[in-house]
Amino acid sequence: MDSSSLFHPAVAAWFETRFAGATAAQADAWPLIKAGRHTLIAAPTGSGKTLAAFMAAIDDLVRQSIAGELRDETQIVYVSPLKALSNDIQRNLEAPLAGIREELRRRGLPDVDIRAWVRTGDTSASERQRMGRRPPHIVVTTPESLYILLGSESGRKMLATTRTVIVDEIHAVAPNKRGSHLALSLERLSTLCGGRLLRIGLSATQNPIEEVARFLVGAGSDGLAGPGCAIVDSGHRRGRDLALDLPDSPLEAVMSAEVWEQVYRRLAALIEQHRTTLIFVNTRRLVERVTRRLSELLGEANVTAHHGSLAKEQRLDAEQRLKHGKLRALVATASLELGIDIGDVDLVCQLGSPRSIASFLQRVGRSGHAIDGTPKGRLFPLSRDELIECAALVDSVHRGKLDRLAIPSQPLDVLAQQIVAEVAAKEWSEDDLFALVRRAWPYRALERDTFSTIVSMLAEGFNTRRGRRGALVHHDAVNHQLRGRRGARLTALTAGGTIPDNADYQVLLEPENHLIGTVNEDFAVESLAGDVFQLGNKSYKIQRVERGVVRVEDAHGMAPSIPFWLGEAPGRSDELSLSVSRLRADIAGHLRLDPTGETTLRWLVDQLAINPVAAEQIVDYLRAGHAALECLPTQATIVLERFFDEAGGTQLVVHSPYGSPINPVLRQVQFRDPGRRHRGQYRHLAH
Repeated sequence: MDSSSLFHPAVAAWFETRFAGATAAQADAWPLIKAGRHTLIAAPTGSGKTLAAFMAAIDDLVRQSIAGELRDETQIVYVSPLKALSNDIQRNLEAPLAGIREELRRRGLPDVDIRAWVRTGDTSASERQRMGRRPPHIVVTTPESLYILLGSESGRKMLATTRTVIVDEIHAVAPNKRGSHLALSLERLSTLCGGRLLRIGLSATQNPIEEVARFLVGAGSDGLAGPGCAIVDSGHRRGRDLALDLPDSPLEAVMSAEVWEQVYRRLAALIEQHRTTLIFVNTRRLVERVTRRLSELLGEANVTAHHGSLAKEQRLDAEQRLKHGKLRALVATASLELGIDIGDVDLVCQLGSPRSIASFLQRVGRSGHAIDGTPKGRLFPLSRDELIECAALVDSVHRGKLDRLAIPSQPLDVLAQQIVAEVAAKEWSEDDLFALVRRAWPYRALERDTFSTIVSMLAEGFNTRRGRRGALVHHDAVNHQLRGRRGARLTALTAGGTIPDNADYQVLLEPENHLIGTVNEDFAVESLAGDVFQLGNKSYKIQRVERGVVRVEDAHGMAPSIPFWLGEAPGRSDELSLSVSRLRADIAGHLRLDPTGETTLRWLVDQLAINPVAAEQIVDYLRAGHAALECLPTQATIVLERFFDEAGGTQLVVHSPYGSPINPVLRQVQFRDPGRRHRGQYRHLAH
């Protein structure tokens, strides 16, 4: 595709001087977007999706400005699930806008003043007031801040002129209530704009693509697919350099300190062999542990931590240091999984299984981020069972498998929030509001009786000893009209969203009273003055613990403990669980034909491209289990294993490779020995 045929000459000239040519995603998407079609762009990380979405919109603004028709009004809304990603987009917009202005100046054409503004929870009140006086052309925001803008008078006035909405990382929000919340916000925005809203969705990995496209554009009045959405699918399959990396000592059920040291030294060697390395782990506590040991091996200036409990200034500093080559390695949780701009990364290491195929692809995709780059990833299993899971994960990637995305159906708590927010901003008829809600894809099958029940609950409130309280909506049952009661708007704006509150304690550095991050409530309550702990690769000494606050001072390198956070380890996805089951079943079939395991070993190395060391450990582990049980646990064969502990108690292990949707249910089942019904219960584990 020739960009000069679609874009203004100055815009096309800037693109041609910066890039060798359009990527497949850009070449396919630009004609569709310029033609005014809703478009979903599904392409690997580093394929230029963001520029594909913005170029057409910026071109329209440039043409309006040159013709003297560009008014001070918002035309583009970009929605990102991460505040940090929103800040990235603003910075990354500055370069093309400046380059296009320079190209216009060189051609003797009028200058253009296209303004972009980030609106997140971190935006100051003064900045919000300033933008209200002179609206930006491009608003960069998050789903929660878009909801707030739609609920305020100034925000609605600014958004009413929007022509294009871009939803980035759509796969990160679609399968949860946050996505349902956003779907309703998009329908509210579309209604506010008179239904002329062009929708563009961006994602690296998603399955099925058609379902996500329907989520993006919403449903029709009949509850079926709504406006047509063009799908640009560049595919998630691309060349990748993937391998399992094992310590010198064989893996066991639990990693010993000696083996951990081997892993740390192997990581240090890989970091020294590459310019920049990104290390992903599954928990914040492990981030701090790994960062501390690597700092001892490589120097504190070369390694740092990145996770959600660090203050945003700490995270931004880490991102910028890595981007500008001042860090050799960054240890992170999923806080860096999405497309935050951290520059070129040569290698991604994953400690432990990421527990889903999509997360692994997203994380490895942070390396080789250039359009023609090859992602390079090393996967470090931390136990024998994780070795099986990681082998199945690599096999799934080679097969081109993806986690299946499931969109929640009609979450009613989200619906209640959005009803209150919308009727507080504008009076609605019941029929029209019901029709708006049904246009959001998660609510396409919402029954009228269910909608009416939610409205009645919001209109009636709840009973107390002093009468009814908490009514937020005035329901005119005669004329079938809805409007907000006094206080409804404030309630909607301060209690909206689906991100759960937590009871974490803020960590404040004295005497500056500077926010360092947060720690879990239980950790804070159990800590005493004088304790030293690590946060963000630095050690701090506790001065005192107050209500909701831990006040600390610099510990000047004293040996710290590692804080803990509760309930953060991810569960295994359905598709990866199926892959684990398939791998075990295949190996069981080989072992039945050849109990020595030689055939299985050759099959793993030749067919699954597993390195010989890992393949040998897999065969040794599963061959021993098969010899004892005459089978291996699969989704067709659940194995229950009973044993007696040191105290003589009966224990039961349930070997169930079903993953997070099923195993928590099994964990709740009370297994009893019929012969000892009243004398005790088995403790059972699921994995």
